Amino acid sequence: MNTRNDKTDLAQRLIVRAAQRAPAALSQRLAEEWLADLGSRAAPLARLRLALGCCWATAVITRDFRVPQLAAAAGTSAAHKPLWGEHRYDLPLLSRRTVVFIAIAAVHVLIIYAFTTGLAQHVVASIPTFMRATVDEQPEIQRPVPAPLPTTFKLTRITADPGVPAASKFNFAAETAAPPLGRPNAPDGGGQTAPPRAVQRTVGGPGKDFPNTDDYYPAASRRMAETGAATVQVCIDRQGRLSGEPTLTQSSGSRRIDAGVLNLARAGSGHYRPSLEDGAPVNSCFPFRIRFRLAN
Repeated sequence: MNTRNDKTDLAQRLIVRAAQRAPAALSQRLAEEWLADLGSRAAPLARLRLALGCCWATAVITRDFRVPQLAAAAGTSAAHKPLWGEHRYDLPLLSRRTVVFIAIAAVHVLIIYAFTTGLAQHVVASIPTFMRATVDEQPEIQRPVPAPLPTTFKLTRITADPGVPAASKFNFAAETAAPPLGRPNAPDGGGQTAPPRAVQRTVGGPGKDFPNTDDYYPAASRRMAETGAATVQVCIDRQGRLSGEPTLTQSSGSRRIDAGVLNLARAGSGHYRPSLEDGAPVNSCFPFRIRFRLAN
C-alpha cells in the first residue's frame, strides 16, 4: 500500500515539475490537463508512464518553443539577454525504439559471450557419442524325458480241465495298461509299450547376420541417455523368416525403447536362427531379450 502511494506521489511530482519547466505561457494549462488525466488513471504503473510521457513532452515543447524565439532574439537589445539564461537545456528521455534496440544489442552480446567462453561447447560435449546395445539370448529349454508307463498285474482264476491234471488252481498273468491313443504296442508283444523317444530340441534366436542394434536405438533415447531392455516373442518358419507380428512379453518401461525393440525384431526377419528338433529346422515361437544401453 505504501509503495502504491509512493508511485502516485512520484508521478504527481514529476508532472508538476514538467509543467513548471514548460514555457510560461503553457505551464499552467499543461499542469491542469496533465493532473486531470492523472486523476483518471488508477493503476500506479499507468500513472508513472503518464508522468514520464509528460516529462518527455515538456522537453519537446521547450525545444520547439525555443527555435522561433532564438531567431527573434537576434534583433533584441542587450537588456533582454538575461531572460535567455533562464531557459534550461534538458535532454529528452529515451524513446521506446531506443530501449528495444539496447535490449536486442544486450541479447546479442550475451550470445557472443557464451560462444566465446565455450559454454555452448560444454553443453554439446556432455552428450555421449558412442553407444552400444546387446541382445540377450534366452537359454535353451531342456524338456524332461517322460517316465515309462507302469505295468499292473491282475489275479485270474483258472478252472481245471477234467481231462488234464491240474497242476495248480491259480496262476498270475501279466496285464498291461491300455496304451494311449496314437502309440502302438511294442512289436514283440511283450505287453509293454515302448517309452517315448526323447527329442533333442534347440531353441532358435537371432542369427549371425542379425541387424545391428545401434541402428534401431531411438534417437530421442540417445539424446536423453535413456537405456532399457524388453523381451519380445517372435514366431519364425524353417528359413528364419517371421511368420507373425512380434509381440512384447515384458516391457522396458519406456515407449521409445519398446518401439525400438519391435522395429529391430521386424527388421531381423530372414536373419533368425530356426529352432532344431533332432538337428532338423522346424517352425517355432520363442522369446528373446533386446537391451539398449550407452557405450562406456
